[in-house]
Amino acid sequence: MRLPRHLLLALLLAGPPGRAWVPNDCRAPSEAACNFVCDCPDCSDEAQCGYHGVSPAPGAPFACDFERDSCGWRDISTSGYRWLRDRAGATLEPLGPRSDHTLGTDLGWYTAVGTHRGKEASTAALRSPVLHDAAPTCELRLWHHTATGDVAELRLELTHRAETLTLWQSSGPWGPGWQELVVATGRIRGDFWVTFSATRNATHRGTVALDDVVFRGCGLPTPQARCPLGYHHCGNMACVEPHQLCDGEDNCGDGSDEDTPACRRHTATDFETGLGPWNHSEGWARNHSAGPRPPAWPRRDHSRNSAQGEAHGGPPGSAHRGPARPPRPTSGVSPGSFLVSVAEPSAPAVLSSPEFQASGPHNCSLIFYHYLHGSEGGCLQLFLQIQSPGSPQGPVLLRRRHGELGAAWVRDRVDIQSEHPFRILLTGHTGPGGVVSLDDLILSDHCQPVPEASGSPPGLWAAAPWRQPSSLRPRDFCEPGHLSCGDLCVPPEQLCDFQQQCEGGEDEQDCGTTDFEPLTGGGWEDASVGRLQWGRLLAQESRGPGAGARRTAAGHFLALQRAWGQLAAEARVLTPPLGPSGPRCELHMAYYFQSHPQGFLALVVVEDSNRELVWQAPGSSQGWRMDRVLLGARRRPFRVRRAAWGGGGHRASADSTAPSLVLLTKLEFVGLVDLDGPGRQGAGVDDVTLKDCSPVTAIEKDSEVSCNFERDTCGWYTGHLTDAHWRRIQSHGPGYDHTTGRAQPGVPAAGYFLFLDPTDPPARGPGAHLLTQPQVPTAPQECLSFWYHLHGPQIGTLRLVLRREGEADTLLWSRTGTHGNHWHEAWATLHHQPGSGTKYQLLFEGSRDGYHGTMGLDDVALRPGPCWAPRRCSFEDSACGFSSGGQGLWTRQPNATGHAAWGPRADHTTGTAQGHYMVVDTSPQALPPGHVASLTSEEHQPLARPACLTFWYHLSLRNPGALQVHVGEAERQQGLSISAHGGSAWRLGSVDVQAERAWRVVFEAVAAGVEHSYIALDDLLLQDGPCPRPASCDFEAGLCGWSHLAWPGLGGYSWDWSSGAAPSRYPQPLVDHTLGTETGHFVLFETHMLGPGGQAAWLHSQPLPATEASCLRFWYHMGFPEHFYKGQLRVLLNSARGQLAVWSMGGRLRHQWLLGQVEVASAEEFQIVFEATLSGQPAMGPIALDDVEYLDGRHCQLPAPGRGDTVVATSVPAAVGGALVVLVLLVLLGLAGRRWLQKGGCPSRGETAAVAPGFDNIVFNADGVTLPASLTDSQ
Repeated sequence: MRLPRHLLLALLLAGPPGRAWVPNDCRAPSEAACNFVCDCPDCSDEAQCGYHGVSPAPGAPFACDFERDSCGWRDISTSGYRWLRDRAGATLEPLGPRSDHTLGTDLGWYTAVGTHRGKEASTAALRSPVLHDAAPTCELRLWHHTATGDVAELRLELTHRAETLTLWQSSGPWGPGWQELVVATGRIRGDFWVTFSATRNATHRGTVALDDVVFRGCGLPTPQARCPLGYHHCGNMACVEPHQLCDGEDNCGDGSDEDTPACRRHTATDFETGLGPWNHSEGWARNHSAGPRPPAWPRRDHSRNSAQGEAHGGPPGSAHRGPARPPRPTSGVSPGSFLVSVAEPSAPAVLSSPEFQASGPHNCSLIFYHYLHGSEGGCLQLFLQIQSPGSPQGPVLLRRRHGELGAAWVRDRVDIQSEHPFRILLTGHTGPGGVVSLDDLILSDHCQPVPEASGSPPGLWAAAPWRQPSSLRPRDFCEPGHLSCGDLCVPPEQLCDFQQQCEGGEDEQDCGTTDFEPLTGGGWEDASVGRLQWGRLLAQESRGPGAGARRTAAGHFLALQRAWGQLAAEARVLTPPLGPSGPRCELHMAYYFQSHPQGFLALVVVEDSNRELVWQAPGSSQGWRMDRVLLGARRRPFRVRRAAWGGGGHRASADSTAPSLVLLTKLEFVGLVDLDGPGRQGAGVDDVTLKDCSPVTAIEKDSEVSCNFERDTCGWYTGHLTDAHWRRIQSHGPGYDHTTGRAQPGVPAAGYFLFLDPTDPPARGPGAHLLTQPQVPTAPQECLSFWYHLHGPQIGTLRLVLRREGEADTLLWSRTGTHGNHWHEAWATLHHQPGSGTKYQLLFEGSRDGYHGTMGLDDVALRPGPCWAPRRCSFEDSACGFSSGGQGLWTRQPNATGHAAWGPRADHTTGTAQGHYMVVDTSPQALPPGHVASLTSEEHQPLARPACLTFWYHLSLRNPGALQVHVGEAERQQGLSISAHGGSAWRLGSVDVQAERAWRVVFEAVAAGVEHSYIALDDLLLQDGPCPRPASCDFEAGLCGWSHLAWPGLGGYSWDWSSGAAPSRYPQPLVDHTLGTETGHFVLFETHMLGPGGQAAWLHSQPLPATEASCLRFWYHMGFPEHFYKGQLRVLLNSARGQLAVWSMGGRLRHQWLLGQVEVASAEEFQIVFEATLSGQPAMGPIALDDVEYLDGRHCQLPAPGRGDTVVATSVPAAVGGALVVLVLLVLLGLAGRRWLQKGGCPSRGETAAVAPGFDNIVFNADGVTLPASLTDSQ
C-alpha cells in the first residue's frame, strides 16, 4: 500500500506485546498523568498534555498540531511580545507563514508571535504542560517558521528539578518556509517541562511560528502480566528487550534493568573522576559541559543526562563494577564529564583498553556512547589489536562513525570473540568546528584483563582516519583534502562533480555509482544512530532475495540490518559531496522492499534545510525491481544520503551558531521495515548509477524554448529548490490544454500542458520552478509569448523571471489571483546587451500563496524582436513598455515605506502599499502650470473588432489639473479628458478604441499649478467589445470594472469568471443568463471553499457618484443541495460612512437564474458590493451572477414574469449618512415595519454586516440599524 506523503516520515512503532494492566478506576495518580502513556482506556489522563483521541499503540507519538487547541502549551512571556494560537487565513500579519505545516494551507492553525514594534529587547516564551517521566529514547520534533533577520535568537530548554538544560539554540540564519528541529531529551525522571523562546531586539521584527510539536518514543513500558520469551521482567512489572540490559540507561523506569546480577559483573567507566582502566595518547581530554564552550560542544553528559555530575570525593578512577550509578542530588556537584577528542586528522587521538585475555567461546562486549556533531569531518573508529606473535600486522577496523550525527549521545556495541589476547582501541579526530566525544564505556564480565597487563599500547600506533584509496592521500605538493593524480592537484569542490579532471578518472571514483562489490561501496558510508543500519551484505546471507540484483548469490548489495543505536529506528548511508548536476541527472537503481502496510521505502533530496520527496516504492515486492529517479539540476555541493528510518527530517543539527557547520544537500533513501516482525521483511539497494549528470553536456533539445508540450517539455525542466513541481499532464476533467482546446462531443481532448496544483501532491515549499537551460540571445530584443491559466477562488501568484549569472533576477511579468476559467495570452520583451553574448535563463515560478485553484502554462513561443504592447498592465513587474518622454516625469513606484513624496498610499492591483503604479508630480516646481507630461505606450497590434481600453486613475485631493487620453494610429485622437476632483479612491476610466493598423495610447497630465498634487495610473486592460455603462456587465468579455480582489480580513477568497462549457473542478451553472448557452459567461463563487477560516468573498464595483435613487438589477443562480441552505448572497453599499446591507438571499431556490433588483440611494460616493458568505457549516454549492445592470437615476420597475424565471424584487431605499436622530427613527421604523416588509416579499434578513477598516462602527441594514455597544450602554 502506497502511504500518503505526510505519513512517509512516521517512526517505526514498536512495543512489547502483552496486555497492559489498566485500572478500573481511571482517576490516574499524579505521576501517571502526562507521562506519554494512556493509563485510561480513553486516554483522558493525557488530554491536558496534547493528546486527543483513543489509546494509541505503545510507542505512538504524542503530537500537538494546534488544530483544536493549544494542547496545554501556554505563553509565559512578561512583555507585549507574546505567543498566540493563530492561522494564516485569519491574520493580517504580512510577515508570518502563509500556511500552517499540518495542512499546508491557510486554514490550518499554529502558534506564533507576531511583529513587535517595541524598542527594547524582549523574549516570548512558550511553555509545555508539566510532563512526567521520559524514556531514554525520547525525542522532541517540531517545525518552526522564522525569517532570517526577524529574530535575534531561538532557544529550546528543558527544566527538570532545579536545573534548566539548553537542548538547542540558534541565532540563524534560517531558511525559508517551515524548518524541522529534532532533539533528544534523554531519560528524565519525575516532572519536567519544555520551553521554546524567541528573543528579539530593537532591530528585529520578531515574527516566529511553531507547529506540529511531537514527542516520540517518550513513554516508559507499561506493566505486563507476563513478558514475551527472552524479555526481561522489570521490578515494576514492565518488560524490556534483552539488548537493553546493562546498557547504562534506565529502560524499565525503575532502574532494575541496570541492577541485575549480570550487570553487577560489568565494568563501567563514566569519566566523572578519571579514565578508569583506559589509557590515552595525546588528543583525548576529559572535559565537561558546563561553562563557556564551542557551539557544538555537548550540553549534557550521558551518564546523568545533565550539565552537572556527581559530587567530588569518589575513588581515584571512575571505573566500577556494576551498573552505571543512579543520579544524585544536583546541589554542590561538579559538571558532568565525558571524553573529548581535539585531534586533527593527521594525528588521531587513541584511547586504549587494558590487554584482555582471550575470550574463548564467549563474547567480550563493549557498549559505548559517542557524540559526533558540528562538522562533516569528524570521525570515530574502533579497532581490535591482537596481542600475539602470529597476529596480523596492524589493528583490525571493527566500527567506524563519520560525519554529522546530531547533538545527541548515540549508543553502540561491539562483540569481540578472540582466541588470543587483545586490546580495544578507540580513535577519534574532529573536523573544523566539530567535536567527537565518548561517555559511558561498559565492558561485559567476559572482558577479563590479563594479569599484570601493561597500561599503554606498545609503541606509537597510527591508523588511517579514512578508508580510502592511496590516491586520495595528499602528496607533498598537494594541500590536504586535494586529490593528486599525475601532475594535477584536484581541489575538493571538483571531486565527484560529474566532470572528469584526472586522465584515469580518479576524481570521479567512489562517487555513488556502484554495484557494491568493492569494499569501498562506491563511497557510500553508513551514519546510522538507531536500531537500523545500512551495510554491504552477501546476497546468500540476506533474509530477502537469495541473490543480488544480478541474480547471483555471490554478489553483494546494500541492505538494512539491525544496529545497536537507541534513538529512532533510522538508517542513513551517505555519498561524498556531489554536483553540481545538470537537469537530466537521473539515479538508476535496483531495489527490493518487503514490508507490512506500515512500511515504506522512499527517496528524499535534502538541499540545505529543504526536503523534497522524489521517489517512493509503489508497494511491497517479492524480488528485485528496477527504477529510475529524476534528480535534476542541483547546486554544489550536494550530498547523497540513503536512509531507512521512521522519522522525517534531520536530527537536531544542533546549534546553528557553529560557524563551521555547513548544511549540505543530501539524497536519502527513507525506509521503514520491522526486521523483528512476521514474515521476511527487509529492504535493499543494488546497482546504483548516476546517469547524465554532467552540467556542461548540452543536447539539441536544450535550446528549444518554444514548446507546446505535446511531445515533451522541450528545453524546459522543473526546478528542485522546493517540493512543489510543475507536471506535464494530458487534458482531462477540469483541465484542458490551449493547443488542442477542450474536448468536443464524442472526441476526447488529447492535448498536453504544464499544470501546477498547490496542494496535490501535498507540498510545503514556497513554490514550483520551471526553467530553461542557459540560452544564447539571438537578437538585442526577443519576444516571449505564452498562454496561462489561473483559476480558483484562492490561487496564488505566477511570475516570469529573467536570470543571468552574477546578476539579480529581473521580474518580467506576474499575475496574482484568479483570472477566470480560461486561457489568456501574455508576452514579455527580453532586453539583451548588444554583442555581450551573456547567456540567460527563463524561469516561471508558481508561488504557493493560495490553496484553492490551479495554474497552467501552454504554447510558449520565443521570436526575435520586441513584443506588441500588452493588453493588460498592472505595473507590478515593469512599466509595460510605456515611455515618459525626454523629461521622465512619470515614474513607476510603490509606497511601501509610507513616505513617498507623492502618490496614493496603496495601488489598485493589490490594494497594498507594496503594489506599484505610475505617477506624475504635478506640483509647480515639477511641472509648471499648463505644461504637459506624456506617458506613451508601445505599439499595439491592429484590432479586428472594436475594443474597450479601461484604466484606473487616482487624483490627489488638491486639484492636479487634467488627465487626457489619446488613442489613434498615425494621428492622435483625443478620447477622454478627466478633471474631476480627487479623493482617496481609485476610479475607473474607459475609452472605446477602433484601429485597423498599429496604434498607441498616450496619457497626458496637464498641470494646474497646485502644490502637493499628482495623477496616478494603474491596471490598464484592453478588452474586445464596446465599453459598458458604469457598474453594468454581462461578463462575456470580462468583469467590466468589477473587482474581485481579495479584501484583507475576509480570508483571501475571490469571485471567479467562467462559463458552462469550461471544465471545472467546482460546481457551476450549465448555461449563462445572457446567451442561455454553455458558451456564455458569468461570475461565481464556491462557498464551501470558505471553510471555517474564510468569512466572505466580495465582488465590488467601481466608485459611483452619489444618487438619490438608482436601480440595481442582476440575475443570480444558487446551486445548493435540498437540505443545505447555507450559502447566502448579499448586496452591500460601501461608503466612507459605513456599510449598508440592502438585499440578501439564502440558498433556498436552486439550479435556475433568478432576477434580483434593489433601489439604492447614497448622499456620497459609494461602491456596490456583492458578498458571498455562509450562514452555517460549509456546503458544496456555487453562487453565480450575470447581467448586472446599474440604472443611474432611475427607479426600479416590477418586471413581468418570464417563462422559467422567478421574479424577486424589492425596493429598499436607504441613505448612508445622516444624524443620530435619523438613525433612531430608522430603528423605530424598522421595528414597526418589519412584519410589513416580510409580507411584502422583501428577501432582506437583517444580518449585521462587518465593518470595513477605516469606517465608523455603525452598521446599517435595510430593516434596522445596529448601534455600537457604547451608545446602547449609555442610554
